[in-house]
Amino acid sequence: MKNVTIVSLSSGIIGEQKVKHETDIGVKRLNKIGLNVKFSSHALCGLQYIKDHPEDRARDLLDAYNDEKTDMILCANGGDDTYRLMPYLFDNDELKNAVKGKKKIFLGFSDTTFNHFMLHKLGVKTFYGQSFLADICELDNDMLPYTYHYFNELVSTGSISEIRPSDIWYEERTDFSKAAVGTKRVSHKNSGFELLQGSPVFSGEILGGCIDSIYDMFNNDRYSDSVDMCRKYSLFPSKEEWRGKILLLESSEEQPSPELYVKMLAELKNAGVFDAVNGVLVGKPMDERYYDDYKKILVDVIDNRYLPIVYNVNIGHATPRCIIPFGVNARVDAKEQVITFE
Repeated sequence: MKNVTIVSLSSGIIGEQKVKHETDIGVKRLNKIGLNVKFSSHALCGLQYIKDHPEDRARDLLDAYNDEKTDMILCANGGDDTYRLMPYLFDNDELKNAVKGKKKIFLGFSDTTFNHFMLHKLGVKTFYGQSFLADICELDNDMLPYTYHYFNELVSTGSISEIRPSDIWYEERTDFSKAAVGTKRVSHKNSGFELLQGSPVFSGEILGGCIDSIYDMFNNDRYSDSVDMCRKYSLFPSKEEWRGKILLLESSEEQPSPELYVKMLAELKNAGVFDAVNGVLVGKPMDERYYDDYKKILVDVIDNRYLPIVYNVNIGHATPRCIIPFGVNARVDAKEQVITFE
């Protein structure tokens, strides 16, 4: 793989001058490992333009899939409101036609959860867990070693073979200015995958993402039209479509309160997801905030002691981050502390 196209499907932050020192770092790192970097036509247009023009965000995604030279589509970062791309991707089968017969890597997380569900709807395999700004542009002198391991494996082989826990976890930065370039994050010892209940071994294709974004598919508190739009395009899979899968959940940098976490899980329960899946994987909360609260809530709300729940996976908004393939069979072994992929 040689050519990477960076797209801004949610927030246009990478087009802002205040983060140019970060994007410059990221481009140099990608070049250093032998990758040619291209920004999609509107990726650097800035916050307001990206917010106002979902049609151009959608066009950038379509162009990246239609570009024969693009091997990897790398999401700039998360953000919000990427659900607004759906009319421009689905009304005339634009996305279906663009992805047909293409084998490109699509990598992103956070609000990009919506894009993963859009592509899953069309049978496209994607990769969840890292983004350009959050990971490649890390302000330390290098990418975080655990994060780099998985990114390098993906760009070198086009796949991820297995995931093991990180030995350490990092506190989130509070300073992303130029003054922070070259500074290290505060680190702590990590405790590994934690089996909350059920069998330590289970398998299935993984699907899911940021629970905050998934909640927007059921709740209009953030956007008045997100629920109707997701229903119109049947974005969230039916109970039968979840059967035999593994649900991945991770919480955002907004660090939802325990009360909100209960509501989020309850929507998934009402949709029948926990009656259908083979197990649940849960990412480490950022800065381990509400770490124990979330554990108890997961067990209480799901209320099925036979359904395996594996907690504290290094995926999502807490650093460092692995990469999880969607659409391939996974085997989780909490006892051996490994998730393997076919």
